[in-house]
Amino acid sequence: MPQTTPAPTVLVVDDEPELRALLAEYFGRNGFIVMQAENAAVARERVAEQVPDAAVLDINMPGENGLSLARALRESHPQLGLVMLTTAGEAIDRIVGLEVGADDYVAKPFELRELLARVRAVLRRLQVAATAAPAPANSHPDRVPFGICQLDVAQRKLFGAEGQEIDITAAEFDLLALFARHPNRPLNRDQIMEQAHNRGWDVFDRSIDLRIMRLRRKIERNPDKPEVIKTVRNVGYVYVPGNH
Repeated sequence: MPQTTPAPTVLVVDDEPELRALLAEYFGRNGFIVMQAENAAVARERVAEQVPDAAVLDINMPGENGLSLARALRESHPQLGLVMLTTAGEAIDRIVGLEVGADDYVAKPFELRELLARVRAVLRRLQVAATAAPAPANSHPDRVPFGICQLDVAQRKLFGAEGQEIDITAAEFDLLALFARHPNRPLNRDQIMEQAHNRGWDVFDRSIDLRIMRLRRKIERNPDKPEVIKTVRNVGYVYVPGNH
């Protein structure tokens, strides 16, 4: 008999009971097992009982807010997909949410189909990232070499030559994980936008180039003469693994 893929589990954390019930019903109809929590404390209890595949967290909740909860969940469960709910116009909260490790955000009010699509997209990216090319045998099995650094795919962290952790954003991790899946293959900007999508990116600006520039400062021996993430003229960028 063919093996069936287990249904993904999503934890919905929001202090509005009507919204929790709506999301639980909608995600349930679309093949998810749904867990619910009305605040951060209850969410921690639910996760202690069972770690979900993804969590949808409201930022503005009484007591501990969603940002604090997201940070704690990211530290304790690096492979958990995190999608933040925020009210329209709260740009600072959205930026902070991504910085503490959230994978995406959706602004209230939102379309249920959009939230579902974003949760599914996060789960797809995490699944693909988990199968990224392995590091050499003499290094940590979950780490992919990037110049003087190593990307720990399981922990979603970047480590320097001396083993120290280097701060990277969720968007920067997505970029590195994408390159790790496609070594020696030039990727154009459209491919990068599609496969390492981040809500904060604007296809009409130079956001990809700026992120590449910031990453080079962290992973290259000489950012002005990159050897790891190289520019391919009139195409985009290519990740060149190996000892640099």
